[in-house]
Order: sequence, then structure tokens, then C-alpha cells
Amino acid sequence: QVKKQCDQKLLIRMKTKCVPCSLNLDTQCPAGYTKITNGTGTPDCRYYLEIKTHTLSFLGCRHRCVKEFEQPECCQGHWGPDCIGK
Repeated sequence: QVKKQCDQKLLIRMKTKCVPCSLNLDTQCPAGYTKITNGTGTPDCRYYLEIKTHTLSFLGCRHRCVKEFEQPECCQGHWGPDCIGK
């Protein structure tokens, strides 16, 4: 039995919205994603507050999330929707 389908595993990464670190403990990743950071997340972003005529910038936190996705792909020498060989 020759293997016709060689699906590729892709890792999709994303980050949650930047918020004050103290508010980031309960932040969840979108459905289907797994949170890979702990606690308040990573303090690597800035969020902004507008106060009348000024905009203030603060250091914030966000979480990193990943989702594994399997991309259907034919093995070398096979093609088409059913991965038919030569």
C-alpha cells in the first residue's frame, strides 16, 4: 500500500489583545486555540488611554495562543483531490 496523502501539520500562532497586565490573568484564547503563556502573559505591548485631549501609553500584557491545523496534501508523485498516483 503506497501512501498517497501526506498531510502537513501547521501551527497557527496569534496573540490576544494588549490590556493592563493586572486584567490579563483571565484572558482566554479564541475557540480552538491553546494558551501557551501563563499568569498575566507577556509584557511586550502597549495599550492606550485617551483622556480628553491626550493619549497616554502604558506597558501592557498579552497571551500567546497556538492552534494546530492539518493541511491536506498529496505525497510526492500524487495529485488531485483524491491524491491519485502516476
